[in-house]
Amino acid sequence: MRLPSISRIFNLNDSNWGRGNNGSGNEPPRRPNNNNDGGKNNNNGGPPDLDELWRDFNRRLGGLFGRKPGGPRGGGNGGDNNGRFSPSPRGAGIGVGVIGGIVVLLWLGSGFFIVQEGQVAVVTQFGKYKETTRAGFQWRLPYPIQSHEIVNQSQLRTIEVGFRNNSRSKVLQESLMLTDDENIVDMQFVVQYRLKEGGARDYLFNSRNPDESVKQAAESAMREVVGKKKMDFVLYEGRTEVAAEVTKLMQNIMDIYGTGVLISTVAIQNAQPPEQVQAAFDDAVKAGQDRERQVNEGQAYANEVIPRAAGAASRLLQEAEGYRSRIVENAEGDASRFTQVLTEYQKAPGVTRDRLYLDTMQEVFTNASKVLVDTRSGNNLLYLPLDKIMQQVSKESSAAVAARSNGSSSTMNNGTALPLPAPMSSSVPEPTPREALRSRDRNVPR
Repeated sequence: MRLPSISRIFNLNDSNWGRGNNGSGNEPPRRPNNNNDGGKNNNNGGPPDLDELWRDFNRRLGGLFGRKPGGPRGGGNGGDNNGRFSPSPRGAGIGVGVIGGIVVLLWLGSGFFIVQEGQVAVVTQFGKYKETTRAGFQWRLPYPIQSHEIVNQSQLRTIEVGFRNNSRSKVLQESLMLTDDENIVDMQFVVQYRLKEGGARDYLFNSRNPDESVKQAAESAMREVVGKKKMDFVLYEGRTEVAAEVTKLMQNIMDIYGTGVLISTVAIQNAQPPEQVQAAFDDAVKAGQDRERQVNEGQAYANEVIPRAAGAASRLLQEAEGYRSRIVENAEGDASRFTQVLTEYQKAPGVTRDRLYLDTMQEVFTNASKVLVDTRSGNNLLYLPLDKIMQQVSKESSAAVAARSNGSSSTMNNGTALPLPAPMSSSVPEPTPREALRSRDRNVPR
C-alpha cells in the first residue's frame, strides 16, 4: 500500500475537511443524517463541523502512522468490532523517522547564535571552557554538549562607592575613612573599568562575582591610600594624587586576582568631614584662612618696608663713607698744605706772613657783600653797596644772554637799543702793601 504524501494528507485546501471524508479516497462519504436535529449534523452544502474537523485530523494523523482508515462507524479493512486499529510497521517507522529528523534539525539549529559588535561569546563544553568567539554569526554544538555566554567586552562599567545615584544617598559604611592624623573623612568616589583584551574568560571563571570584587578592591585601596595621608591633603590639594594612587593599587589587586578587569579612572566626587563635625571644621578652616591671609599681608608689608629700609641704610652708609672720605682727604690736604707753608715760612718768615694775610683777606672779602673802607682824611667810613651792585650786574648779564640767545638785542619802545651797563669801577684807590701793613699793625691790639 502506498501512503499518501504529508502535503496531501494535511492540505488545508481540501474541501473534504470536516465532511466525513479523510481525504485518502478509501472511505465513501457519509450518508446524510435524516434525524430531526435541526440540521446540525448535516454538512452538505454548509460549513464544516468542528467535531468532524477534529475527527478528520485524527484519521489523517493515524493514516500517517500506518493506521488503516475506518473507524467505529465504518468497520473498514483495518478495524475490528471494537473500533481499534492496528498500525502498519512500515508507516509507523516512517512517521517516527520524520518526526525524529525534524527534532534533530531543530536541536542542531539551536546551536546557532549571533554575537554583536564589541561583544564576545565564551563557549563551554560540558561546563569547561572551550573557546572565545568574535562578533558575527556563530555556531556551536547544541545544549547540553556546549553552551555559550555573551560578554560585552567594550562596555565601560561604573561602580559607585560611598553613595548611590547621587551624593545625598550616602552609604556611611563605605564612605567613612580614617586618615593618618586620626581624623575621619567622608569619601565618595566612582570607579570606571572595562575588560582587558581577551579577559572575558578570566572575568567569568576566575571570580564568582567580578563586579563585587572590583567594588571591594576599590574600597580597600581607597582606605589604604587615605590612611597614609593627612586630612587637609586629602580634602584639598591631594585629590588628584589620591585618585592616581588608588587606580594603580586597584589594578595591582585585579591582576593578582586574575579577574581580567582594566581600571580606567577613579574620580573622587566628594571629600568632606562627617556631617556631625562639619560646622566645627568650617570654623577651623576659616580660622586657618584668616591666619594665612594675615601672614600674607604681613609678608607683603615686610616685602615693602624691608627693601626701603635697606635702601635708606645703604644710602646713609654711602653718604657717611663719602663724608668720611671728604673729611679725611680735606684734612690730609690741609695738613700737606700746612707742611708746605711751614717749610716756606721757615725759609722766609716775613714774606710768608704777608702772603698768608693777603690770601686770608681775599677769601674773606670774596664772601662779603659789604665793604668798609678806612680813608686817610678822617675817621668816616665809606660804605659801598656791593651787594646791590652785584645783583644789578647779574640781572643785566642774564638779560643780555637771553637777548643774544633769541637772535636779537633788547629794544626800547622807540626802537633804540638798550646799552649794556658798563662795569663799575671802584673809586677807592687800592692801598699799597706798605699801607696795608701799616693798617694791619694799627688794628692789632697791643
